[in-house]
Amino acid sequence: MSGSTKGSWELPISEGQLARLTRDMEQAHRDTLPAMRASAVDLAEEIRTRRAEDGSDRADAGRRRFLLGAGGIGAALVLAACSSDPKTGNAMSTPSGSAGMSGSGSPKPSASGQYTGDLQVVALATALENQAVGAYQAALDAATAGKLGTVPAAVATFVTTAMAQHADHAKAWNSVLTGAGKPAITDVPLSNQPATLEALGKAATVGDVAKLALQLEDQAAQTYLFATYNVTSPAGITTAATIAPVEAMHAAILHYVLGQYPVPDDFLPVDKAAKPSLLTV
Repeated sequence: MSGSTKGSWELPISEGQLARLTRDMEQAHRDTLPAMRASAVDLAEEIRTRRAEDGSDRADAGRRRFLLGAGGIGAALVLAACSSDPKTGNAMSTPSGSAGMSGSGSPKPSASGQYTGDLQVVALATALENQAVGAYQAALDAATAGKLGTVPAAVATFVTTAMAQHADHAKAWNSVLTGAGKPAITDVPLSNQPATLEALGKAATVGDVAKLALQLEDQAAQTYLFATYNVTSPAGITTAATIAPVEAMHAAILHYVLGQYPVPDDFLPVDKAAKPSLLTV
């Protein structure tokens, strides 16, 4: 991923432009927080109710198509507008271990089976959010240590803001896990984490870090879109559909940071969505 000379990278847009984009991103995040938290509470309650009734982690899908129309398709449109590669029209490649659905369109089981049904997707989402938090924190640490050359102040603000938003998303998903009687996920139990850390360690410029961050953001956004079509819980669909556009805004801004204009796709693919089998718990 590296190969660049330390300090050779320059921000393709003005710091003022990046600062405005970051403020818009933060406002969008703040606007979605109440709905995100409320739907996470509803999701935990749905799963608890279903467990009490039949021992299953799957929630009633009776309202699924209605909510998918109201939330999931809306998320798909926003994601398609924000998260594409301007050269190919497809989302950029993600770290090893990503790629969407099984042949049937259903999630594959995780390593241990500790999280099943909709909780498996919740656990995956939590791990992805933790991975993004860790990646952005590693970038800040590398910048502080002088390993990335000159880092514009607006870039540091974007990184700090995006990291905090990922932490909020992880907290919401963890509240679902603990509310359903499962352990919270506080680390990154993903089989592609070693490769991600290795790539971060090789980063020599802000541009190198931005490329990796874009891969992670595209992966998260596509995973959430995948979830709106595969999670059975209405509240789970709503939670994913609420978070997905914010993840897409992260990706869109990173395109600008890399000097790429985020040309919209008519349809966002899910081929880079993370597999549930990526989980190691």
